[in-house]
Amino acid sequence: MTTDKRIKSLVIVGGGTAGWMAAASLQRHFSGTPLKITLVESPDIGTIGVGEATTPTFRRFCHRLGLQDLDVMRAIGATCKLGIQFNHWKNQNHSFFHPFSVFGQSLNQVDFLHYWLRARKAGLDAQLTDFSLGAGLALAGKFSPPSPNPPSTLSVYDWALHLDAGRFAALLREKAVAGGVEHVRATVHRVTRAENGFVHSLLLDDGRELAGDLFIDCSGFRGLLIEDALQTGFEDWSHWLLCDGAWVAPSARETAAKPYTQVNAHSAGWQWHIPLQERSGNGRVFSSRYIDAEQVRDEFSQSLGESALDEPRLIRFKPGIRRRAWNKNVIALGLSAGFIEPLESTSIALIETGIERLKTLFPQRDCHPDIATEFNEQTRLEYERVRDFVLLHYALNGREDSDFWRECRAMAKNGNLPESLQRKINVFLSSGYLLRYRWEMFQPASWLAIFAGFDRLPHSWNPAADALDQTQLLQGLRGMRDSVRQAVWEAPAHQEFIARYVQENSSIPK
Repeated sequence: MTTDKRIKSLVIVGGGTAGWMAAASLQRHFSGTPLKITLVESPDIGTIGVGEATTPTFRRFCHRLGLQDLDVMRAIGATCKLGIQFNHWKNQNHSFFHPFSVFGQSLNQVDFLHYWLRARKAGLDAQLTDFSLGAGLALAGKFSPPSPNPPSTLSVYDWALHLDAGRFAALLREKAVAGGVEHVRATVHRVTRAENGFVHSLLLDDGRELAGDLFIDCSGFRGLLIEDALQTGFEDWSHWLLCDGAWVAPSARETAAKPYTQVNAHSAGWQWHIPLQERSGNGRVFSSRYIDAEQVRDEFSQSLGESALDEPRLIRFKPGIRRRAWNKNVIALGLSAGFIEPLESTSIALIETGIERLKTLFPQRDCHPDIATEFNEQTRLEYERVRDFVLLHYALNGREDSDFWRECRAMAKNGNLPESLQRKINVFLSSGYLLRYRWEMFQPASWLAIFAGFDRLPHSWNPAADALDQTQLLQGLRGMRDSVRQAVWEAPAHQEFIARYVQENSSIPK
């Protein structure tokens, strides 16, 4: 008779966004099985709530939980996000937009970029974002859900949400507990380990002992299990990503909510502004090597532009990843696994992919090392790809006002960027081709948005684009631009969409 080696008890340490996302998602995935899921959450530790902006995959995560867009938005005070506006990154007077959409229409297996490059050379005065409906809607302060059957790629765009992280965690807690997750409110006092080094149980401050077969560490930067108990180690990326702190504070939203995140560069970092239905989320990210934290606090408070609802709170962080996200019978998710500053709103997306990876590679009680190795390799690659994308924003900057920005730019000049990023830059500038690596979170269109935003483009175009008559080329691109403008003109204002379909509980017409 064989021994049953299936995981029977799964313990999640830490609530907040990561913990409750894992609890709700895994409960639904393993519903109807003998697996018992318990989440232990200290009543003294709140949600950091740095990431109040998401990527479009967040909506799909909610859909898999049976939560529809408008229901989620009503429950957590969310607004729509069509992309990110970058102000003062190329220089202090420059702005560009990264939409969740493709650009233009390709033809004869030649990417639209090459036709646009050729048309610009021929005198067409049009930005790349003129051919993105998502960008057009966002910058006009408008929003309409994408058509499920778009007539052409010009109508293809996606959207995400700006959310209140605390309310989102509460929504998932309610759903998870209703589904059968046991919620234990206590602080972990000590961790016990078995002879093989696996975590055996958690000793709680109320005297209870909580044993488990598999543990998920969602305890934040501390890494209560993955680091304190297992001494896994951390790989520091601060030689590439120089920022190591952020002041955060909510403010009273005093103007119509824009359907995009704003990130404004300053002398030693950048500042975000995220509009929610009832308030705004703000944070100022900085490098302590180049500016004093108290000076940042003063500048942050003066720059809000809205009435602060609370005193600024300082969060210190170190960019990088755990050397292993899965060690023995412990899996780290969220801040316990690693941190890359929230420039492109990737924190929640990395939690999503970590959960999906665990579902696919869910182990037996022995946690075979090869399963952990595969999980760790996929996780590392994904974090490295995100790191490269974020680092691209710094490497391409054109600011001359501070040593911080000059050092960021010098990494590329001196050949100190990660090889994977440097190769992608070189290939694009030489040919216009955007490499897409395995486990890459961002599509080529997103990379193109950043390259074009900094005006770092190929000097020429694919010669196949010359096959199209120049008059036809210019007429075609002007027609595309006019089509986008017309669709933007017809769309409702974002604030009108929120008021009608979210706050008044109307149904969106099909």
